[in-house]
Formats: sequence, C-alpha cells, structure tokens
Amino acid sequence: MAASAHVDTFAARGLPATEALPLFLFERPELHYPERLNCVTEFVDRHVAEGRGGRIAVIAPDGTRWTYADLAREIDRVANVLVNDLGLVAGNRVLLRAPNNPMMVAAYLAVIKAGGIVVATMPLLRAKELGQIVDKAEVALALCDDRLIDELQKTAGGSTFLKRIVPFSELKGMAAAARDTFAAVDTARDDVCLFGFTSGTTGQPKCTMHFHRDLLAICDAYSRNVLKPTADDRFIGSPPLAFTFGLGGLALFPFRVGASTVLLEKAPPGDLLPAIAEYRPTICFTAPTAYRAMIASLKEHDWRSLRKCVSAGEALPKATFDAWKEATGLDLMDGIGATEMLHIFIAAPEGKIRPGATGLPVPGYEAKVVGLAGEDLPPGTPGRLAVRGPTGCRYLADERQAKYVENGWNITGDTYMADADGYFWYQARNDDMIVSAGYNIAGPEVEAALLAHPAVAEAGVVGQPCPERGMIVKAYVVVKPDVTVTPALAVELQIFVKNEIAPYKYPREIAFVDRLPRTETGKLQRFALREEAVREAVARDAAKAAE
Repeated sequence: MAASAHVDTFAARGLPATEALPLFLFERPELHYPERLNCVTEFVDRHVAEGRGGRIAVIAPDGTRWTYADLAREIDRVANVLVNDLGLVAGNRVLLRAPNNPMMVAAYLAVIKAGGIVVATMPLLRAKELGQIVDKAEVALALCDDRLIDELQKTAGGSTFLKRIVPFSELKGMAAAARDTFAAVDTARDDVCLFGFTSGTTGQPKCTMHFHRDLLAICDAYSRNVLKPTADDRFIGSPPLAFTFGLGGLALFPFRVGASTVLLEKAPPGDLLPAIAEYRPTICFTAPTAYRAMIASLKEHDWRSLRKCVSAGEALPKATFDAWKEATGLDLMDGIGATEMLHIFIAAPEGKIRPGATGLPVPGYEAKVVGLAGEDLPPGTPGRLAVRGPTGCRYLADERQAKYVENGWNITGDTYMADADGYFWYQARNDDMIVSAGYNIAGPEVEAALLAHPAVAEAGVVGQPCPERGMIVKAYVVVKPDVTVTPALAVELQIFVKNEIAPYKYPREIAFVDRLPRTETGKLQRFALREEAVREAVARDAAKAAE
C-alpha cells in the first residue's frame, strides 16, 4: 500500500480490520490505478491539460456556465482558502451543507484536491442529525450555504468538535482573493477522501469510507460499461450531491468523460420537466417515483432531448417501467446501489434490459443470492443479495461492519432472486429500513421523534406500500390517557416530526390505536405492524379500484 498523504490520521485509525473487509476485485484493466492518485486531477485537471478546458462543465439556473477551465480555477481558489486561510491539513474532515449548486461542487472537489475528506450532508437534515454526523466524523470545519446555516449553528452550539462554520458568501469572497492555481496533494489511491453517511435501521447513522480510487471505479465500472455517456452528453436529475447516487450521476460521471451537468437546487417532478425542456439534457437521473409522476405532464414540456433515463434509489415497479416506455419510447435503466458500495453495482445496459428485473452485475462486480448461513442459493430462490467488486463496505469504527460483510461479500440488506440467465429480481428489503421516493428512512428514528411529543405514549413506525412513492412512512400511535384523539392531533404530530428530524421522514399516515403488538418481553413486533400496513394498503387499493 502506498504511503498515505494524510497528516491527520483519524480516517486510517477508524478503518475496519483487514479481516473484516470485503474482497475487492480489480481484474478489469480499466480498474487499474496508479499508487499515487488524487482523483480531482482525473475529473477536472486532465481535461484542461489535454486541451478540453473550453468545454462546458457546469450549468445552473443562476446563469452559471462554467467551462472545465473555470471549474478548475474555482476548485483551486477554494483549495487555497482551505489550506492557507482555514488551516486544513490532509486528512481533516470538512462538512458540506448546500443544495445542488456550483459552489457545492467546487467546494466538494476542492476539499478532496487539498487532501481532505468530504462529509457531505443532506440539506433537509436537522441539528440533531447533523450533530450525530459531526460527532461521529469529528468534524471541526464546515462550509455551508447561507440559507441552510441555522440548523448547523444549532449543531455547533452543542458540539465539542465543530469549531468553525464558513458560509458560502464568505467563502466566495475569500476565494475571489485567493490564487487560482493549486497543486493537488500527492494522495495515495487508498487515502480516504469521502465519508458517506447512511441511515441505520436504528436511526444511528453509519459512516462509509471511500478512497480516491473508489470515486474513479464507479465511473469506470458502471458509467463506462453500462451507462456509456460521451463528452457530448448533458446530465440532469434530482438526487442531492450529498447522496452518492447524485454524486455519481450529476458530477463524477459527467466529469469523467468531459460532459456537462445541470445543477438544480430543487428538482421535484414539477420542476424537473420544465428544466429538461429548458436545458436540453440527454441523460436524467431520478427515482422511479419521479418518473411516474412526470408521465402526466410530458405533453406540456419538450423532453425529447433525453436519450437515457436512469432509475435508482428504490425499486422500479414494472408498471412504472411500462408506463414510461409507452409515453416516451425510452427504457428506464434500472439499477441498485448502496452508500456502502458508493454507487450502482447491478444494472443492465441498453439492449439487455428486462422489464421488471434490476439487471446484471455491473462489469467488475460479482453478485449472488445466499441463504441465512451464507450458502449459495439456486436460481429462482429468494435470498440475501451478496455482492463484491472494486468498491465495498468500510464503516468508520462501527461494529455493524461484521453484519454487512460476510466471508468477503457485501450483504446489502435486500432480498433478491436470480434467474437462470443471471438477471437479478428485487423482492424486498430484509430489515427495518423504509425506502420512500428514493429516501432511506429508519422507522425507529421516526418513532423516537414521535415519542418526544407530550401526547404520545407509544409509537410504532413501518413502511406501507404506495403506488406513487413505493412506500410511505406509516405510524401507529398510542396516546397518553388524558389525550383526545382528533384529526388535528395527527397534523400536529406530523408537523412536530418535521421540526425534529428531516422533513422527508415524517409519517404521511398516522393511525391511532389502543395498543401496539409486542413480544412477551415487551419488544415491539414491527413485522406485525408491517403485515397490518400491507393489509390496509390492499384494502385501500381495492376500494379505489371499485370506485
């Protein structure tokens, strides 16, 4: 292993023991990387050095149209600010908090170029959630969009680690006065450059650790061999850059091939379609829920610049695939990824898509279905999905590493079935995670937020099937004896949860019940609530069909 460039060795000390790591695969020639590697030089500087600096890299609704040369200068200015003004040393963690905009991209890549480690956070997170991240990653410095600073300041007030928050307005002023050249820190390919946080089923976040080579590997495995973009493509989509699905689809994949990206700060279906008409992108990344929602409005907007549409973040129902295909003539390119794996590891290229199937292992990855004891299961048998390849799970100082990695394989938490042709078919999640409109939501975290309300005695939260969002968060609540149940109370609880944790986690439906199903030892039986939620959804859908 090449010597680390990190002066701050926090990340290296937090890596799992060698025997706890998955097996990493690098057989394919495109996955061979030099020992010394700073990935930003590959994503940006290489294009400038090879004469492509005049190509458009970043487009935004505020009028920004950065070429690759512009992007390189912005990155270098911010890197100089980080090192010379803010005291960053290689290995320091820097928290980023912003919607998808040009400064977020420049700051992201500047931290990595300067040898730091990005800790990107979702814009919707609240102070409590941010505090868990800050404490886990021991973050001292944060760069934050001015509009999102309030919650981060609350975090700083209760943190022993977070010492300085630099708003983007201040960062831009400092960068304007900084030198516009910066020599990339001589990092090793196995130096950590990204902490990706993902929700645990308990609500305690897990921190995944990714190397410089990992950011290139997802491009050279999935994007190169499955998506197959060219320098003439223009990317657009909805996932936040803090979500690794968005990082790949809206930054790394276009930058790897010298293409351009359109960064939208907010991109719900009602905004994404007009943006597609305005900016004429060719590749779109969003969740199945969004594609389904856009179908009804396709006739009102010119979407015909699109040539590829990638769907991930949640399972793609065959009905959504069929409806999109009928409306546009385009096949949705389904895929499954994980924060632990960094990006998509099962998908199918155009020409090999089977409606209803997630796809085939991405070149460079291997996948199989295993039983509870780790035994290989035959085709047609549902079981646990196991995968390995050039990327894999490395949790920061977390005993849950032993649960995710078994015998060198990453166990993703999904139930799948493989057919005789090697295609993988999604069945369900096999843990308590709720996947709603592409967001991972931990039921126990929502329960904890509900229990903080003075009217709530008990709460059980599960996912309920929903044709529009895949699943919704459904809460079963027992109120305290002196509380009267009213529709207004349900609304009050929803608002309360939105203020306690990220708003997308709030329960879209609340059922008030006399008691919750529990074991003899008092443990909540979520499986019983899930079964009840499914029965209710079936009855609801049947009633709608009968209308």
